[in-house]
Amino acid sequence: MQLDEFSNIFKSLSEPVRLRVMYLLLERGELCVCDIVSSLEVSQSVVSRHLAYLRNAGLVSSRRQGVWIYYQLAESNDFIRQLLALFKQSGEDCVTLKGDLNRLQAEGRESNCC
Repeated sequence: MQLDEFSNIFKSLSEPVRLRVMYLLLERGELCVCDIVSSLEVSQSVVSRHLAYLRNAGLVSSRRQGVWIYYQLAESNDFIRQLLALFKQSGEDCVTLKGDLNRLQAEGRESNCC
């Protein structure tokens, strides 16, 4: 990897909402936008803007099913896999990240909105 690639990865992950989205995807694999909106308790436009940023950075990919769009982590290189594995492990102690995940599970929203 080149230095500018490292910079783009860290820049993409430097925003709290994007980190929260990444953590949900790390834990659940694939989620619909409505699941992410519900879990993070932010507007759809905010979530969509951050998902677009992550997609443009190559960190997430999407697929359309009817009118719904589902996001998952993009296939990545070893550096990104190791970085995200460390983030996932460390995130287990973060109250905010655990709260997002608990809301997703408690509301039973996974794939029920779509």
